[in-house]
Amino acid sequence: MSPLPSSINKGNITIIGAGIIGLCSAYYLVKEGYHVTLLEQGDLINNCSSGNAGMIVPSHFVPLAAPGMISKGIKWMFDSKSPFYVKPSLNPKLISWGLKFWKYSNQKHVDKVAAPLRDLHLLSKELYDDLAKEPELNFGLEKKGILMLYKNQATGDEEIHMAKKAQQLGLDVGILTAKETQDLEPDTKLDILGSVHYRCDAHLYPNDLVKQLVTYLKGKGVEIVTNCKVSGLETANGEIKAIHTTKGDYKADTVVMTGGAWLPEVAQQANMTIPVMPGKGYSFMVDPFHKIHHPALLLEARVAVTPMNGQIRFGGTMEIAPMNNKVNMNRVQGIVNSIPQYYSDYQVAVPKVDKIWYGFRPCSPDGLPYISYSKGLKNLIVAGGHGMMGVSLAPITGKLVAELVTGSKLSTDISMYSAERFN
Repeated sequence: MSPLPSSINKGNITIIGAGIIGLCSAYYLVKEGYHVTLLEQGDLINNCSSGNAGMIVPSHFVPLAAPGMISKGIKWMFDSKSPFYVKPSLNPKLISWGLKFWKYSNQKHVDKVAAPLRDLHLLSKELYDDLAKEPELNFGLEKKGILMLYKNQATGDEEIHMAKKAQQLGLDVGILTAKETQDLEPDTKLDILGSVHYRCDAHLYPNDLVKQLVTYLKGKGVEIVTNCKVSGLETANGEIKAIHTTKGDYKADTVVMTGGAWLPEVAQQANMTIPVMPGKGYSFMVDPFHKIHHPALLLEARVAVTPMNGQIRFGGTMEIAPMNNKVNMNRVQGIVNSIPQYYSDYQVAVPKVDKIWYGFRPCSPDGLPYISYSKGLKNLIVAGGHGMMGVSLAPITGKLVAELVTGSKLSTDISMYSAERFN
């Protein structure tokens, strides 16, 4: 389809990266009357957004950089099936990222960012309601909340303490006994001590969300160029004049840089240092043994469980290391082993390698996303580094990008999300 008529075309925007952040940015920019081009280095089939747990999580107001994560990471480094793993390496980028992560893993940081993160997630959840009203979009949005299932008292005490903080932040949260939790899951047998029910959360089927957004955007005249890798940026007078790619050169009035776990590589082309490390995670789908009604997080195992599209998706692990394309079957085995410990009638077989999805979550050292204009290039916006919260925060990020482009009032304060806060 041809671009929007020039009478309503406010300008040309090129977005680098067609993951969920890039797609949502395009959605809101098209709504504002801009002509949008998306440049994607992959093929849109196996991006990080499609294989994740599909959770919308106001419950996640604590960033990855939190007290205790360093000590847990050290302990888990010696367990090949552990849920969180930092691969020892002399890679300078990993060392630099790790030192920053250590700096922010404290209670002061958590207390500072809790309310802003809550607000981002709640705003995004509201926007998902609007997205679901689009006739072309039907991505399985359900508002059943998420159950935080725990097996031992120490984990339960920690989670209940967190639940009380969530209640103080105004979130709809229930603290449940094992029986009360079992009553919510009448069709499968739970082996747990108790749970916390974040009724404020929701979930969706990310595969449909991504596919439908692509179709919707193409129908609105958005050009999506796949297998297109950025090789350089031509700049002059503090602006990007052209984007050089393996499929030719592109010009734009404004450039939006997303890029997922590849964000640092693309940012380097703009002489920007944006620390992001890929957090590798795995997931797989199984046919339900018994119906599971609610998404859940298996707290000790750090495994996500999501009913979607008639199946159950199990996913987990956070492997911080340079990118690689190997499937670590020990990590997958760790996920499989944890399932019957919580759902005693779910004896899941280890899936074959070709049935295992993996992706790289773009993790910033302080656990916060990057959403801001560049200081050095006045027509460049950065939107990335969302870690495990990409799907949850995609709509509000896309809306904020559109608000930055139009110069309109921002939906929320973004001062702590500066793309150059570590410079």
